[in-house]
Amino acid sequence: MSSKTVYVGMSADVFHHGHVNILREARKYGEVIVGLLNDKAVAEHKRLPYLNWQHRKEIIENIKGVTKVFEQQEWDYSPTILKYKPDYMIHGTDWIEGPLAPYRSLAIKALKSYGGELIEIEYTKGVSSTQLSLKEKIIGTTTDLRKDSLKRLLNAKEIVRVMEAHNPLSALILENISINKNDKLIQFDGFWSSSLTDSTSQGKPDIEVLEIHNRLSNINNIFDVTTKPLIMDADTGGKIEHFKLNVKSMERLGISAVIIEDKKGLKKNSLFGNEVKQEQEDVKIFSEKIKAGRSSRISENFMVIARIESLILEKGVDDALYRASAYIDAGVDGIMIHSRQKTPDEIFQFAQKFRGKHKTIPLVSVPSTYNQVTEDELIENGFNLVIYANQMLRAAYPAMYNTAKSILENGRSLEADKDLIKIKDILELIPGTK
Repeated sequence: MSSKTVYVGMSADVFHHGHVNILREARKYGEVIVGLLNDKAVAEHKRLPYLNWQHRKEIIENIKGVTKVFEQQEWDYSPTILKYKPDYMIHGTDWIEGPLAPYRSLAIKALKSYGGELIEIEYTKGVSSTQLSLKEKIIGTTTDLRKDSLKRLLNAKEIVRVMEAHNPLSALILENISINKNDKLIQFDGFWSSSLTDSTSQGKPDIEVLEIHNRLSNINNIFDVTTKPLIMDADTGGKIEHFKLNVKSMERLGISAVIIEDKKGLKKNSLFGNEVKQEQEDVKIFSEKIKAGRSSRISENFMVIARIESLILEKGVDDALYRASAYIDAGVDGIMIHSRQKTPDEIFQFAQKFRGKHKTIPLVSVPSTYNQVTEDELIENGFNLVIYANQMLRAAYPAMYNTAKSILENGRSLEADKDLIKIKDILELIPGTK
């Protein structure tokens, strides 16, 4: 057995024959050590891996010739190279050009510093986790994989980015849109099923008028054509007995989390504040509702999140903090703090005090009124999840209104064409059209 060490860095998001080829080649040069990128690192450049780091580790360490598998926290291989000083580093040729090229340069520099050598293996064409991800979008996903992915995202990412989807077409847009920014993949991580947008899109007031089966039917249609997790806005959650049954239905469908607000009586939109009559629920009663919802779920990965309305009703940060602690004692899986102020000052004040006591509980922001706040600022103040709660619906309606008005004014549709997506483009968005 050679005394030389061979370092291989990989994500092994979906283990395939390309990985086997790399490891087989590595064995020719010595003992193989593998730096396996953790979930956070993979999610920054691709998406959340199908298998968590521990499961991927178990696969790799059982491959012939692999003597050690350790956690790698970043795509820059040079710190690992300088720590272990392997005789060789093995990598595929896929990083010679493209977003990984800067990491190649850093790796070469680190290897040269002590006499290590880079060996590049011809990239295995025809298979990659990216290609497999595209196939997943066509084939679909399973209920449990979708449901469980939200918790995994919260553990893997600094902030989880969720956007409102009120129908399958809006969800398809969010499923597929992404940008590359600073060599990182930026995309929406999941969907928000809003009671406001669901009711408004059906021409009904936002007063909990839509029955749960109506809401779940729409979500099921969204799930038919997407793979990402979904958080459901369930308003007050209704009666405790009903909420227990509804949690079962949500979880069975594959919903990842439900958010319920601590108000009682006829639901009125929170952004009206004290302009309309709104009352908060008694803390003990709402805590019992949280306990009831959690007790009826099958999996710990289905999350019950409490939305606190204290700031909406101008009861102050201290009241919000008191309620947050009580709901956490009741076992809630996350806290959403809501505000109708034009600046994020009061939610930041809440978050900083909250984080002084509760270090790990997921904290949710919905920046509808204080929309100048950036995701980086939310991260700095302790938030884990941001929900863009109604922008897709608000964008759609002006476009439809202006198109209808243009056709009336001109007696034809030509003038409206400049603002319309091509029929071909919209058809190609929908899986199975071709």
